[in-house]
Amino acid sequence: MISDKGIAIKFLLFVLVCVFVSGDDTEVRCIEREREALLSFKNSLIGDDGILSSWRSDECCEWYGVECSNTTRHVIALQLNACDLEGGLQGKVGSSLLELHHLNYLDLSCNYFGGNPIPEFIGSMKQLQHLFLKYSHFSGIIPPQIRNLTNLRSLDLSYNSLTTENLDWLSSFSLLSFLGLSQIDLSHTNWLQHITSLHSLYELHLKSCGLKDNKPSSNSSSTSLLSIIDLSYNNLTSSSFDWLSNMNTSLVEIDLSGNAFGGPIPIAFIESLVLIEHLDLSSNMLQGQILQSLCNLSRLRVLVLYKNEIRGELDELFGNISVKGILESLQILDLADNKFNGLVPDLRAFSALTEVYLRGNNFTGSTPLSIGQLSELQVLDLSNNSLEGLVSESHLIKLDKLKILDLSYNSLTLHIAPDWSPTFQLHMIFLGGCNVGPSFPKWIQTQRNLSYLDLSRGGIRDEAPTWLWTIFPSLDTIYLSDNQITGSIPNLSSTSIIYLELSNNRFSGPIPLFYANARTIQLNGNMFSGSISSICKLPHHHLWSLDLSNNKLVGEVPDCWEKMPALFSLNLADNSFLGEIPRSFGSLVQLNTLRLRGNNLSGELPSSLRVCQYLRLVDVGGNELTGEIPTWIGEMYNMEILNLRGNKLHGSIPPQICNLTDIRILNLSSGKIPDCFNNFTQMVEKNTKQAYPSVGLSYIYISHYSDNLPNKKFRLFYEYLSVQWKGREWEYRKNLKLLKLIDLSSNRLSGSIPKSFSSMLGLISLNLSRNSLSGNINRDIGEMEMLECLDLSHNQFSGALPTSLPQLHYLAVLDLSNNFLFGKIPTSTQLQSFNASAYAENDGLCGPPLPALCPEDSLRPSTTNPGENMNEKDDNGLSFMQEVGISMAFGVIFGFWGVVGTFILKKSWRIAYFNFWDAVGDWFYVKIAVFVSKWRRS
Repeated sequence: MISDKGIAIKFLLFVLVCVFVSGDDTEVRCIEREREALLSFKNSLIGDDGILSSWRSDECCEWYGVECSNTTRHVIALQLNACDLEGGLQGKVGSSLLELHHLNYLDLSCNYFGGNPIPEFIGSMKQLQHLFLKYSHFSGIIPPQIRNLTNLRSLDLSYNSLTTENLDWLSSFSLLSFLGLSQIDLSHTNWLQHITSLHSLYELHLKSCGLKDNKPSSNSSSTSLLSIIDLSYNNLTSSSFDWLSNMNTSLVEIDLSGNAFGGPIPIAFIESLVLIEHLDLSSNMLQGQILQSLCNLSRLRVLVLYKNEIRGELDELFGNISVKGILESLQILDLADNKFNGLVPDLRAFSALTEVYLRGNNFTGSTPLSIGQLSELQVLDLSNNSLEGLVSESHLIKLDKLKILDLSYNSLTLHIAPDWSPTFQLHMIFLGGCNVGPSFPKWIQTQRNLSYLDLSRGGIRDEAPTWLWTIFPSLDTIYLSDNQITGSIPNLSSTSIIYLELSNNRFSGPIPLFYANARTIQLNGNMFSGSISSICKLPHHHLWSLDLSNNKLVGEVPDCWEKMPALFSLNLADNSFLGEIPRSFGSLVQLNTLRLRGNNLSGELPSSLRVCQYLRLVDVGGNELTGEIPTWIGEMYNMEILNLRGNKLHGSIPPQICNLTDIRILNLSSGKIPDCFNNFTQMVEKNTKQAYPSVGLSYIYISHYSDNLPNKKFRLFYEYLSVQWKGREWEYRKNLKLLKLIDLSSNRLSGSIPKSFSSMLGLISLNLSRNSLSGNINRDIGEMEMLECLDLSHNQFSGALPTSLPQLHYLAVLDLSNNFLFGKIPTSTQLQSFNASAYAENDGLCGPPLPALCPEDSLRPSTTNPGENMNEKDDNGLSFMQEVGISMAFGVIFGFWGVVGTFILKKSWRIAYFNFWDAVGDWFYVKIAVFVSKWRRS
């Protein structure tokens, strides 16, 4: 029999087994001491809402981001990553975390810790195995105490404002498998030596660290586990290919984009990547032809060579692959923005392809029908090439999974039946610059998931269909500019259209209501009419750009601009608006460009505009504005372009205008010119290089095809300005940044040209015509050597032309007419090449190209064209050829009769003359006779 003691022991074992078996289902209770530590940590932060709103109950193991051990009840993980959340933590990291002695996982990524340094006490949490602090707004030096975390497997300090003097602290992390130090300056460290000493490292992220070429030390052995490397956007050159090729690694993914790699891709580097699945060499300076050895990378899924200078014909490389298995795994092929030419390759051998980017190359010919056989394809981008011909349903027939189609800016014509119903459902359609007209494409109506539609410059001459505005619930971007589309626009307030670009069409009717969250509205160049008061009905807190210019809009400009606080660019030019400029413009503190040109606006410039300190372009020319030029304009220190021309302003130009040191285009009126224009540093500098467009003069919309690729599609919009240039009205867009111009013409300016004008060495155009300016033209005007256009006509300038004027070698337009100038026009190839009208109505000027001779030239033969003088009506003067003819006649007469007449009148001269020729004849006879006699004897 089994004793009672044995039964008791077995019963106890049974109970213990039941407890352990049911352990996963038992309630985990947090330890009070650790709960208090977590609450203390929460109290060190700002605010109690957000992701810590659940931190109120007694059971801390159920709080958001807190994980406890199922057996010990200790807190083992704190995951407060806010990267995918609306808000995040703010404040500082409290030292109460030290009470969590069993915490091995700490993630505070994507929070806001206000630029505070990483707390030093973290170095005392030696039990930590995973520490993630990326995107958390830490700053300062990485604390050296971090070397105490010897158990770390993962460390990510990326995307903060951190610095480090060296990387010696990495030597403590023998177990480290993941390291992220992106955007930390490592340019002064021997980074490669420390990285190669981490033998357990599997994944490395050193993006934007200022890395320079480095060599591993002779006594360091490369890690054999490193599989994922991100060294993008550094300063590495092609010499780094050497150590990458020699690393004893099994690289699966490598990102070297945004560096300075040049020349051809080394064959040895490609051959070393036997296990590579993801290769990104984009945004470098790689040249040569694409390597045939790339086709041997049988595991390669993603190949990104975007934005290099690689050339050659792809059809020879990819189009003739017959061996099964080569690159059969390739899913993403990104060769955009290179210099490939020839035909678009036949890619049917790569049946797994999901994304193909061939944009921005030199491909010619037609779109191959073989594209339509890639049944897995989701993205097709052939834009910005030189393709031509027809694209029909046959090109798209098997692309059931296609989501993005980009054929824009080729010479393609879409020949698709109106009743065609494609099998795919596109999210984005880019057909800008392709001929999709003349009717609006009806097949687009079948795409119910559409979010982006670009049919600009599509040759459409049709009325906009009503379904366009209502049928697509997720449509947020419409580009239909530069067509001839007619019709009116319905109420759009219930749509989700954020970007609406309908410029240069034939839309009519009133301005509609827009979506409250709209960001860009461009309706310029149409026939919209009526008032624009409808824009006041809804607040538009996100509206960034509004362009209603060049329409038929009337009435007063509404005074409700405080409802659009984010407005960056406002263009109401070339309409028929009247009344005063609304004072609520002063609420647009982010405004960069304000264009009200060509209306009937009256009154004065509102002083509320002085609040708009970011203004770079103000164009109110061609209105009925009155009053004086306000002195507060001199406080607009970011101003680059200012046009007040063509109004009824009076008074003097305020000297405060010279505070606008960045001004490049200046059109003003009335008064005297202040002698301080040498303050305009942009005009003083002789900078002929085209700078990247400033944010105030252009803006860019960026479309991402994929969040996992660097490939971006840019759409640039340029601000434009109509200026008087070289005698004509020109509209400048892309080159507006290059223009440096002063136009003070057709005003009531008086006085002389200030001496400071000659200091503007970078000025390209100076127009002071049709004023009452007097005095001499500045004698050192030749120092303005970049001048291409100089117009000083219709003034009261006097004196001689400056001798430095011939130094203006770029001068293409010159007008000095209708002044009181005198003296000789300086001689130079440039000045004599202008028509005489450039100097006309200056009675004292003389010399070429004018017909009037200067006094010092009157005694010398004229060098003017005899053909021109044949047409002279002045009968009192002789031309040069006439004078030559008369001189020759007199020479013949006096020469001939001076000799012959003397012989006739004087007999002794006749006898002597004929005796002389007889003696000469006898001398020649004797010499010849002697020569013949000697010759016969010999």
